[in-house]
Amino acid sequence: MGTEIAAGIITISDRATSGEYEDHGGPALRAACESFGWGIQAEAVVPDEEDRIQHTIRAFSAQGCGLILTTGGTGIAPRDVTPEAIRGIMRVEIPGFGELMRMRSLEITPNAILSRCLAAIVDHSLVVALPGKPSGAVECLGFIKEAIPHSVKLALRIPTSC
Repeated sequence: MGTEIAAGIITISDRATSGEYEDHGGPALRAACESFGWGIQAEAVVPDEEDRIQHTIRAFSAQGCGLILTTGGTGIAPRDVTPEAIRGIMRVEIPGFGELMRMRSLEITPNAILSRCLAAIVDHSLVVALPGKPSGAVECLGFIKEAIPHSVKLALRIPTSC
C-alpha cells in the first residue's frame, strides 16, 4: 500500500499495564501496520481508565499521529471503557467503521455482536478502537484499512478552531 501514515498504537489493559501478562495486541498491530507501509510513531500500554486513555490519545495526536489504533476495552465487562473514553473527547464519530468491523467479524465469531469497536476524529487524528484479542484486532484493521488513508488525510486538515 505504501501510503504515508504516522500511526500510534495504544494497548488498553489493566493486566498488561501491571505486568500480569505480556502485551500481544500492540505488537500484532505494529506488524500489520508495517505490512501496510505505515510507520509507527508512538506506542503505549495503559490501564482501563478513561482519563489515561484520553490523555494518551491526545498526546499521540499532538505528536503527529494521524492514525491512532487502540486495542482492548471494547467489550461489555465493567472495566471496558475505551468507547466511552473516545466519545468523551471526539469531534465526530464515524459509524461505518464500527458497523463494518462488526458485520465482517460476525462471519468469524457470533460473539462479534458484543463488540463496541468504533472510529472517531479526535483533534487531528483518526482514532480506531479495535478488539483486545490480537487476531480480532488485526482482522478488524484489515476490514477497514482501505478507508484509513483518506480518513487520516481529512483528519489532518481539520482546523484547530472555528
